[in-house]
This record gives sequence, C-alpha cells and structure tokens, in this order.
Amino acid sequence: MGHFYFARHGQTVWNVENKICGATDIELTEKGHQQARELGKKILEENVHIDEIICSPLIRAENTARHISEVTGIPMRVEPRLKEQNFGKYESTPRNGEEFQHAKTCFADSYEGGESMIRFCQRIYNLLDDIKKESDGKVYLIVAHNGVARAVQSYFTDMTNEEFARFGIKNCELKRYEFC
Repeated sequence: MGHFYFARHGQTVWNVENKICGATDIELTEKGHQQARELGKKILEENVHIDEIICSPLIRAENTARHISEVTGIPMRVEPRLKEQNFGKYESTPRNGEEFQHAKTCFADSYEGGESMIRFCQRIYNLLDDIKKESDGKVYLIVAHNGVARAVQSYFTDMTNEEFARFGIKNCELKRYEFC
C-alpha cells in the first residue's frame, strides 16, 4: 500500500535544557544543524528513496528539512498540520515535571490555552490519511517533532495511555512506516 519516513528535528537549546518546546518556535543548536546534515548524508549513503520532504512550519523542523534537502537534492515543502502540539501552560517547563507527566495522560485537557491530545491526534491522523490516499507510489519524509512522532506511532500501533505518553524518538532519528 505504500510507506513513508519520519524524522524528528535536530537538537534545540530547550532539548538540552530538558524543557518542553511544544509550539514555541525554538532554533536548532549547532549540533542540531550538524545532525540534520548527517541525516541527509545517511539518506544518500543508504540509497533511501524519498520523493519529497514535508515539514512542520516551526523553525527547528523547517531548518532540519532544509539541511536534508540541500544535502540530498530532495524537494521540500512546509505542511502546517505538522506543527507540534501546543502544551499551553507547560511550554518551557521541565519535560519530566510530575504535573506535566500526569497531564499528558489526560487526552481531553488543553493545558490552559494549548491543544488537547485528542484534537492534536485528529490533526495528525487526518494528515496521514491524506498522505495515504495521495501518495500513489510517492515516498515522503516527514520532518517534525516528538509529539508528532507519538501521534504517528499511535496511528500504526495500539498503545496504552502510558505507552503513548512515554513514547519518543531521538533527534534526527529516521523511522519507516508502512501503510496497510
């Protein structure tokens, strides 16, 4: 039926400081820029076939995608639905904060000004449905965020609430997903 690849953006200062980035537009560190270029090289070296890169509009993902595109020559475009979840009052707070860890398991909570997990996943699931319908043999690389990675994983895999809340991937990790 088809497949696509997913990669999380490169490292940011808030990743290093263990802070929640969410919808806050945070730049890559120099290491993050290098991780993105290295991922581009890996895609070339391993002959990973990708027709187009689609990325989040947040600068950390867009710059990661741009570096990959520059290294590989694969065209890229921004997809607004790939923006990271807005964690409301938890933006810039510690990722491992006890209150936040509990809040992540409350899927209807919009974090006082943010976006609920239910609405966020609906946005990502709708995008994946569109990619599945439109791909017609075209292979995409989605460059986005850890929260988006969590939603993508749950689209393909049954997960408990706790597994969903704990799921994550490393900066510039490349994962392949198969549509059934």
